[in-house]
Amino acid sequence: MRITIKIGSNVLTRADGSLDVTRLSALVDQIAVLRQQGIEVLLVSSGAVACGRSVLHSMKNLKTKDNVDERQLFSAVGQAKLIDRYYELFRDHRIHVGQVLTMKQNFSTPISYSTQQNCMEVMLENGVIPIINENDTVCVTELMFTDNDELSGLVARMMNCDHLIILSNINGIFTGNPDDPNSELITHVKPGDDLSRFIQNKKSNAGRGGMESKYSIAQEVNNAGITVIIANGKRNNVLTDLLIEHKTIPCTIFENHQ
Repeated sequence: MRITIKIGSNVLTRADGSLDVTRLSALVDQIAVLRQQGIEVLLVSSGAVACGRSVLHSMKNLKTKDNVDERQLFSAVGQAKLIDRYYELFRDHRIHVGQVLTMKQNFSTPISYSTQQNCMEVMLENGVIPIINENDTVCVTELMFTDNDELSGLVARMMNCDHLIILSNINGIFTGNPDDPNSELITHVKPGDDLSRFIQNKKSNAGRGGMESKYSIAQEVNNAGITVIIANGKRNNVLTDLLIEHKTIPCTIFENHQ
């Protein structure tokens, strides 16, 4: 089995914006178990900008002209911190990782597409986990992905994955506001189901995406024959429960219907 796992910013950051190393470590431990079971993993990880913000939070007078400047600064600092954490945590499991920073234009031309695809294929063949993120230091405005949900969907299709796991800070898609006790979790989505009336366009606190983006990407990826699961990345053992133990946990599954 080959899967893409997307970890959202709200999974990896605490309420104060700092990196949640405990959660990150727990997810790495689970990915190590997946690897032991012969599952190939591509990891699309958010959190660089949030990490950079937490590192530089004590600087009261940042020398930036606008939000773009600030995002580039936080990304440059945060990506270094994030990949270093991943390197250390996976090293404890004797697993090598490699960083892949990409841009939307890398998916738009055949040469760039095949070069990027070959890079990640070689990494997987040699037991290296690709840790993929948008290159926020140079991607601004029209050059940006909508969010890492879009990037994870492109990676899952590019690499012919069996599953795309999108980890957020809620259990999946609900029939209303997830905070409303009358809202119900939609656990399975069948081909042709239209959930648009349930989707709110509210953005997440730490990231750029929201459930509207996740639903749109899940539909596109599922139509390509890939099972998509939206689950809560803050839930203990979420990955191993889903893929190893095959437990029924709160999540939304877009079943592979091809």
